[in-house]
Amino acid sequence: MKFFVVSDIHGDSYWCKKAIKAYKESGADRLVLLGDILYHGPRNDLPSHYAPKEVISLLNPLASSIIAVRGNCDAEVDQMVLDFPIMADYTCIVSGGVMFFLTHGHIYGPEALPKSIKEGDVLLSGHTHIAGDIIKDGIRFMNPGSPSIPKGETKPSYIIIEDGKAKLIPFDQSLP
Repeated sequence: MKFFVVSDIHGDSYWCKKAIKAYKESGADRLVLLGDILYHGPRNDLPSHYAPKEVISLLNPLASSIIAVRGNCDAEVDQMVLDFPIMADYTCIVSGGVMFFLTHGHIYGPEALPKSIKEGDVLLSGHTHIAGDIIKDGIRFMNPGSPSIPKGETKPSYIIIEDGKAKLIPFDQSLP
């Protein structure tokens, strides 16, 4: 199974469309959203194309293909308008024998590891808006960043997972 991972869309319809287009072009079976789907949050400026109602209409038709976790800007009111579950703080997938722990990053992350993670596992999180891929103490930490509000001089990116391998890919780079 192939997974397309994006985080922190923050209600930006332009980046939601771009992510969906890249997801479809990638041939991935599942679209993974690492939280902060609709709301921009009080600490962030409005994204350039802030249109949460449009983001809802773009994502809901894909509900049967979406795996999502709750971000710190996601609320019960967001769940009321989305046709796929978003209120879990984390979930796990296994690909090619590798366990991927999916979370937003405001509860679990490199500095607050879940007890279930061990050497050889991958922790995927967003939250910081900083794309990255590092290995520390045998655990791989990956963050696709935020396409709509990237920080730390990183580019809008996503992650592809297939057969236990994961790759961080900038949106302006061609698909693998």
